[in-house]
Amino acid sequence: MTDPKNPFEMMMKQAQDMAKAMNPALENFSPTDAFKGFEAMWPTMPKEVMEMMFGNTVNKDGLDAKTRLLITLAGLTMQGAQADSAVRQTVRHAVEAGAKKQEIVETIGQMSVFAGIPAMTRALELAQEVMGEEGDSET
Repeated sequence: MTDPKNPFEMMMKQAQDMAKAMNPALENFSPTDAFKGFEAMWPTMPKEVMEMMFGNTVNKDGLDAKTRLLITLAGLTMQGAQADSAVRQTVRHAVEAGAKKQEIVETIGQMSVFAGIPAMTRALELAQEVMGEEGDSET
């Protein structure tokens, strides 16, 4: 019992060794980079499409796409902001639907009361990655 590794670390090491044996190019594989590449291939829906699919086009008195996306962002933050791609894509689509940086930050910040500071901080980091790429100077 001198091995300090826990079972999860041992399982991850075994999976990495197997991947390297099958394909040496996977030695430097980063799941984070792979998901970001996938996100880049997924187009941002135009606001009009979002309104038609998720907004108040069908339900005239319902929530608009921007509000629905901010609620989705709040839910993702509540889950601990663990789904990096989902958070980044939701922020990207919320911006396209008309959400301002301040609204996104407030939505995430409000969740700190319920989800905790670490979840809020992680969601803000992910949102900043997207908002920095967007080049939108509005707050």
